Amino acid sequence: MNFILNHKYADGNTPIRQEEAEQLIPRISTMGELNEYEALNILRAREWAFDGRTMRVSDPLDELYVRELHSRMFDNVWKWAGTYRQTERNTGCDPREIVQRIPQLLANTRYWVENQTFPTDEALLRFHHQLTRIHPFANGNGRHARMIADIVAVKYGQAEFTWGAGKDLVAQGDARSRYLAALRALDANDNVVKPLLDFARS
Repeated sequence: MNFILNHKYADGNTPIRQEEAEQLIPRISTMGELNEYEALNILRAREWAFDGRTMRVSDPLDELYVRELHSRMFDNVWKWAGTYRQTERNTGCDPREIVQRIPQLLANTRYWVENQTFPTDEALLRFHHQLTRIHPFANGNGRHARMIADIVAVKYGQAEFTWGAGKDLVAQGDARSRYLAALRALDANDNVVKPLLDFARS
């Protein structure tokens, strides 16, 4: 557990708190091992989410699906997978607001897409951006928000996003820096969506 608490987190990553670190399921001792476990868990979640039958019967713009996807992405690693955070963070809304803000965002997104308020890519990237701003889970929010944006895109007949040509956005590097810069540009001005659009389809 100490390796998690003492880890120097990359820009934009949320440090894991002690009470959350204590809910680690596998016995591991390095961040490298943790990353491997999470990556395998996420791969299994991806197989489930993009399976033809799951895609037909599921509604990714349903609040239960939001939590189920996060659970499937991290349930072999963290006991709190799929559970909304209960504590304040250096980013995200007040945890007491999450249960109201998630359904509101999902309803807005459905309206944007079905009524063509924005082009579909823009609607889904605005959804992605606002989901990361709510920051509903203790950790894994960026990975979860990217995957669910991809799932909704496919559900509505679009291609998945490329997110910087499939670069690792968890590790520090140019792709992560461009991604964070695009999110922060939209944080600062709701009309500056082009950098995120360009990055997500690059």
